[in-house]
Amino acid sequence: MLTLEDLGILRAVRRGGDGRPVVEITPTYSGCPAMDAIRDDVRGRLAAHGHGDAEVRTVLSPPWSTDLITEEGRRKLAEHGIAPPTGRAPAAGAVVVPLSVRCPRCGSMRTRELSRFGSTACKALRVCDACREPFDHVKPF
Repeated sequence: MLTLEDLGILRAVRRGGDGRPVVEITPTYSGCPAMDAIRDDVRGRLAAHGHGDAEVRTVLSPPWSTDLITEEGRRKLAEHGIAPPTGRAPAAGAVVVPLSVRCPRCGSMRTRELSRFGSTACKALRVCDACREPFDHVKPF
């Protein structure tokens, strides 16, 4: 449904000094349990295309932010029932004011947070008061 590029996780694809492919990926947060699976999938895809010697690096700086999700990625999230992040990631020291989150199913703005953590730590669980459907919301950070 989404690519690593859509999510802003894919940072670079290039040739190293020795000619081997080098792929740089960044986790959505430093303890993201999906990184091992993502790294293995990238290595497997590269190997399937004749690049078994490719290097996949985890890059932590600059840190990932929801600002890196592409417009296409935001559209795909909404199409699949996950509300994309609203607004931009807050600046350091900023006062965060909760914004309304549009329901990805019916479009209503009458939604509320049920739990700060949804199916993953980078998402919150919300419910729509109009259609009564629960949904994940990618938290802006």
